[in-house]
Amino acid sequence: HLEYLCNNEDMANQLLRVIAYFDVEAKVVRRKKYYVVYIKEGAAIVELLNVMEAHVCLMNLENTRIIKEIGNYTNRTVNCETANIIKAVNAANKQIADIERIRDKVGLDSLPAPLREMAEVRLQYHDTPLGELGKYLDPPIGKSGVNHRLRKLGEIAEKL
Repeated sequence: HLEYLCNNEDMANQLLRVIAYFDVEAKVVRRKKYYVVYIKEGAAIVELLNVMEAHVCLMNLENTRIIKEIGNYTNRTVNCETANIIKAVNAANKQIADIERIRDKVGLDSLPAPLREMAEVRLQYHDTPLGELGKYLDPPIGKSGVNHRLRKLGEIAEKL
């Protein structure tokens, strides 16, 4: 925010007109005994600082905005990656629980060979991502094949 405190309404309106002359949008609000002329939008503040030839302030503001933007970007990235990790861990835990249910109820030997091999590999490599799991199979298969087999195992476990 950029704010100017004015002692009276006439002064605030005059300042508002001067700012508007430079195509910068400002507003007035009464706060206690003052009239406050304010600008909220960062680009408008930069424009006004440039008009005022307050270049050092403008550069300080831009530096602050860039630092905040980098921090926000970092937070969004970390949040996204954390959510993806949690999702993958939860999926792996469900897959393991499904395979253990099949093992305990009917035994893994009751499964067709490709599903049995997939179940054994998943039990052996709890934390391994799907793309990597496929490399442990003989012959190796891709991520979508691994996902298909694990989904089939999940369907079998649901029926049990």
